[in-house]
Amino acid sequence: MSNAYFKVPHPINEPILSYAPGSPERAALKAKLKEMKSRQIEAPLIIGEKEVRSGKTADLLVPHDHSVKLGVYHKAGEKEVNMAIEAALKARKTWAEMPWEHRVSIFLKAAELLAGPWRSTLNAATMLGQSKTAFQAEIDSACELIDFWRFNAYYMAQLMGDQPYSPTGVWNRLEYRALEGFVFAVTPFNFTSIGGNLPTAPAMVGCVTLWKPASSAVYSAYHIMRLLQEAGLPDGVINFVPGSGGQVGNPVMNSPHLAGIHFTGSTAVFQDMWKTIGENISKMKYYLRIVGETGGKDFIFAHNSADIDALVVAALRGAFEYQGQKCSAASRMYVPQSIWPRFKEKYVAEVKKIKMGDPEDFSNFMGAVIDKGAFESITAYIDHAKKSKEAEIITGGEYDDKKGWFIQPTTIVASNPKFKSMEEEIFGPVMTIYVYEDSKLDEALELCDSTSPYALTGAVFAQDRAAIVKISDALRNAAGNFYINDKPTGAVVGQQPFGGGRASGTNDKAGSAMNLLRWMTARTIKETLSPPKDWRYPFMAEK
Repeated sequence: MSNAYFKVPHPINEPILSYAPGSPERAALKAKLKEMKSRQIEAPLIIGEKEVRSGKTADLLVPHDHSVKLGVYHKAGEKEVNMAIEAALKARKTWAEMPWEHRVSIFLKAAELLAGPWRSTLNAATMLGQSKTAFQAEIDSACELIDFWRFNAYYMAQLMGDQPYSPTGVWNRLEYRALEGFVFAVTPFNFTSIGGNLPTAPAMVGCVTLWKPASSAVYSAYHIMRLLQEAGLPDGVINFVPGSGGQVGNPVMNSPHLAGIHFTGSTAVFQDMWKTIGENISKMKYYLRIVGETGGKDFIFAHNSADIDALVVAALRGAFEYQGQKCSAASRMYVPQSIWPRFKEKYVAEVKKIKMGDPEDFSNFMGAVIDKGAFESITAYIDHAKKSKEAEIITGGEYDDKKGWFIQPTTIVASNPKFKSMEEEIFGPVMTIYVYEDSKLDEALELCDSTSPYALTGAVFAQDRAAIVKISDALRNAAGNFYINDKPTGAVVGQQPFGGGRASGTNDKAGSAMNLLRWMTARTIKETLSPPKDWRYPFMAEK
């Protein structure tokens, strides 16, 4: 047992590589893309020390080219889930009791492997499996995941260093223990880094997890599991159980050993899980730690003093990077009438320059949406706008699924501020703009605050400082991540802890100490250095 206090290296954000023509990282990524496309994989479940092949398989497909198959993955059912719970509970005691610095070392090593030899593999897997451009993959599957592992290690050490006051004669201490039972990590398709963070944040502090990645992101998730194994993660600490929500989720939710849920996904699914937890609470061993980041209907609110050129860039990038499939993507916009003509002219001209296609062509700004279900859901909103007298489409509006799930960057201008696409989450490359009268700023702010049930991200654009203060105050509860003169996307670990309130989640801020604390349970220890030897108190004396 080590007998020194160790300091985790102070983290800095992983530098983003440029992938410019002639750069070594561009050549390495191009080669890795070619290599990974040339061979198909068979991804098993990973339960304890075993690779489990359930025999129930699904294809791993490329969203931007239906003809390309990356392999198959095995799907978990009730039998495999119960095996995973047993494996996790078996691993828990040894893992929770492992000295914290050794747990941390595994994830610091994983970060170094990802920053080096695994970088092109995770980026290529994300580009192929999730149709991200090289830049979007780099900031996600490389930089953000590296940051999660390094910063979380640092935050954990900071938390454990937070100790109570001790008066004379007493030594008070806090120790931070892992949750008993297991944590269920449910991760989305749109960010490989979230896929890597949700099961590992609880694991870093000593918990054991079951990880169910989104079916459309199993390809990159499987490579993360292999990376963690290479970094030395012990068997059973994280159990890899992809599969359908019901087949995996139902047996998990019925287990009395479930201690926590770390979730990113749809609001409806999260609410259903919470309802099930409430119904099962009498048979659960623990009051669950429930952490969820769900939907968003993220906004850009422009003031008439806004810098038009900056507003155009923020709107374009915020709405259409990664096909609008970010929880934080700009999906609705409020623009004052006085600047609308100038903004519209410049914005439409720039959006028309966007090139869309295979991410392997590095000149493309956009790829395909993730799958058929997303394609059909998103295009239904576009079709609705085309038929409505309350809407006008000023960019895009077309789509094609012959080769891949491609949807043009679409902008709707709505005369009704409560138009369907202003209120509902779309999760695709569709933004709706409402033009308000300058004299009705307060009314527009009230619309922005109340139109959507979500409160994830939002932005204000203004050069007038008094206007920035007024708008920021009016929208105080409308976004958990708020931006001034910047797009509402691109939160960086260690800089802008991420999460929102209302129907957007529990706002436990991924990439911060606030999130890690949810997976730790403290024990207070009071040691009296010279305990009393007489039970009587002085006030009891008669004289």
